Amino acid sequence: MGKIYVIHENDEWTDHLTKRLEELELPYELWHLNEGTIDLTQDPPEGVFYNRMSASSHTRDHRFAPEYAEAVLSWLERHGRTVINGSRALRLEVSKVNQYMALNELNITTPKTVASIGKAQIIEAAKKLDLPSFITKHNRAGKGQGVQLFHSMEALNEYVYGDGFDEPVDGITLVQQYIEAPEPYIVRHEFVGGKFLYAVKVDTSEGFELCPADACKIEDMYCPTDKPETTPGAKFQVLEGYYDPIIKKYEQFLQQNDIQVAGIEAIQDKNGQLYTYDVNTNTNYNTDAERVASIFGMLELARYLGNQLETVKAKQTNAG
Repeated sequence: MGKIYVIHENDEWTDHLTKRLEELELPYELWHLNEGTIDLTQDPPEGVFYNRMSASSHTRDHRFAPEYAEAVLSWLERHGRTVINGSRALRLEVSKVNQYMALNELNITTPKTVASIGKAQIIEAAKKLDLPSFITKHNRAGKGQGVQLFHSMEALNEYVYGDGFDEPVDGITLVQQYIEAPEPYIVRHEFVGGKFLYAVKVDTSEGFELCPADACKIEDMYCPTDKPETTPGAKFQVLEGYYDPIIKKYEQFLQQNDIQVAGIEAIQDKNGQLYTYDVNTNTNYNTDAERVASIFGMLELARYLGNQLETVKAKQTNAG
């Protein structure tokens, strides 16, 4: 009668989910898409397919996993399978330009950004942005790739034409407004089933020299699943009773783009303006922060996938 299929390319990030699926005694199968074949003449199996392909897959030598995942998702969607975070979600996961355009369509404010391809064009993009401080980042990113903070054109020139230049995997470098927050933190909003679950405050003080808006992703040490914290000053802290009007817009954004599971990150400047700068559709959760707050993202996600599987089984029964 079907099972839950988890589409991914990172075993370490997937273990947290499979433990919850086993806890709930839900049938599942992992599809690691670094390599594989699809017989397009065959129908896919029945079940629920949850895509958590990552934009940073190339940093784990899985360069073409997202492209292969897109092919698999196209096959699944063609046959009407239930897909959580389908092809549209994947397109946003691997492109910040796509993210910003989709966010802006709903009047969600993003940092001023100029996309560029080519080293000379990066310099021109910074001139066009015309701001005293700005950052560079990769369009297809993850783990803070390409994030650098600049206070002058001279420093940018030295970086772009120096040995330390970080070439984007898709060739596109974003030159972006630097958001200076009054306090060094960002807020990540977690959603399951397209509905708000909780918000987590992320201390960015250790990564301030690079960019506070991206410090939670600079190197693996900032991955939400890797840094155990239990003290009141923990890097990750679930915000109890948190509410912001932006949540309704985020839920609308997720519905409009057929995204069911996501973490959306935002930062507030000294004038109180909120900027949304990243959408993660392969969201992870910090275990220690959740334990303190007694709320567990992967458990809620597993329950959601289980409910989706029951819906699929009911349809199969009625059709039979």
